[in-house]
Amino acid sequence: MHLTQFSDYSLRLVIYLACHPGQVVSVDEISRAFGISRHHLVKVVQTVTELGVVESQRGRGGGMRLAMNPAEINIGWLIRHTEPHFHLVECFDPETNTCPISPSCGLKGALQRAQQAFLAVLDEYTLDQFMTRRADLVVLLGDYLEQHGRGDVPRGDH
Repeated sequence: MHLTQFSDYSLRLVIYLACHPGQVVSVDEISRAFGISRHHLVKVVQTVTELGVVESQRGRGGGMRLAMNPAEINIGWLIRHTEPHFHLVECFDPETNTCPISPSCGLKGALQRAQQAFLAVLDEYTLDQFMTRRADLVVLLGDYLEQHGRGDVPRGDH
């Protein structure tokens, strides 16, 4: 199974925001903290904002913060909404499937069950369950910035 970069960045975004509860955080800050593309992150922010997970503020002093309590952000739900075309193999998508054995292939059913099991496990978790070591995450994100000279991000629990 492979999640897209979009889902990866979505998870990083909500983890970062959960590390800084109540703070308004900029896209640039998160981009620097993870060493990821600002351009791609902007697209992620738009999507998770539309989903109601994040609220954003434009203008001077703008940025974003979680719009939901981390205990309400189900990881399986988030992945389903950031992976709209979550197809393990071509035959999962009837619009693009060109495999001639698809109608009789037994592998397709097994792969569908595996994908459902994968998502079912993620359904068991909410964001708050990944924040038990929040202080460690904040330190690691700050250490990354210091080691890579990418700017200053608040490091403490505020």
